[in-house]
Formats: sequence, structure tokens, C-alpha cells
Amino acid sequence: MKNPAPIVIALLLLFIIAISVYTYKSEDTVIQNVSEVAKTTFHSNKEITTNYNNSGLAFFLPEGLEVEEEDANNAILTSGDQTYIVFYNQFEAPISDLNYLSASNDEAVLLESYEDDHKFGYVRLMPSESHEYELQVGIGGVKITTFTTTGTMERDTEQSMLIARSIVESEEN
Repeated sequence: MKNPAPIVIALLLLFIIAISVYTYKSEDTVIQNVSEVAKTTFHSNKEITTNYNNSGLAFFLPEGLEVEEEDANNAILTSGDQTYIVFYNQFEAPISDLNYLSASNDEAVLLESYEDDHKFGYVRLMPSESHEYELQVGIGGVKITTFTTTGTMERDTEQSMLIARSIVESEEN
């Protein structure tokens, strides 16, 4: 038999292409998934334990995130090159839609709100110039903003909503 290397290489390339096509998620699918993740996380009854507390802001800090800066109403969280800006206006009730109304604009590819008896929340996605998206998640007076990609958007949405919920829920207790 002649050299089987070209056949093996061709089969490997075909396998890689097939896996890539199979695992690819379209932008629309990811945005739809973000909507579902935000809604599910907002409405979840699962208790969130705060594991970070500073001079006025207690919240759930997901694994892999670090607190870079903080004060009584704000925190800057980082994970590698990604930054999350957490803003908390304690004068806004958990049912406040002020941040949602200010986040509303025509450039958003996703803007949805969620409500229950105790809180009002939202998720907003806006495209940015560098093939990223600005993700903003809020509940009442809590607003969290980060830049994300389609590859991490769902995880970033869940983490942001969990942080926002934890701030609102810790203030209620």
C-alpha cells in the first residue's frame, strides 16, 4: 500500500469540518438562548448565597471573577480581560424599572423584561464595533454591564443575573 498519510489527513480535515458545522450556533440562536437564560435565572427560586461583602454591597461572586475595585454602591469585577461593572442604586426598589427604561433604545438586538411579585428585571444586548456585544442585566436598582462574545454570552448572562439577584435578595433580608 502506498503512503496512507494523505487519506488520513483528508479524513481528519473532514471530521474537523463536520464537528465545526455541528457545534456552530448562529447569532440568532445565541441571542434566543440568552433570552431564555435571563428569564430562567430571573425567575429561579433557587437560593443564592452571597459570598462577598464590602462596606455596603453584599453579593454572589461567581467562581473565576475577582473584585478589582469597589465602594458602597459599585464594584468592578474582572475575569481575565473581561470586566463587569456593577452599579447599585439603593434608592430604587427591586420593582423599579428605571434602569430598564434608560436602557431602552433602537440599537438593542435584545431587550426583554421580566417581572414577578417582588422584582422587575431585564436583559439588553447591543452590538459593539469589535464583534462583541454589550450585555446589560438589571433588577430594580442593580445594573451590571459587560462586553461579551457569542461564545460566552449565555454564561455571562447567567452570572450577571445571579449577581443582580443576590444583591436584591440580600437587601430584602
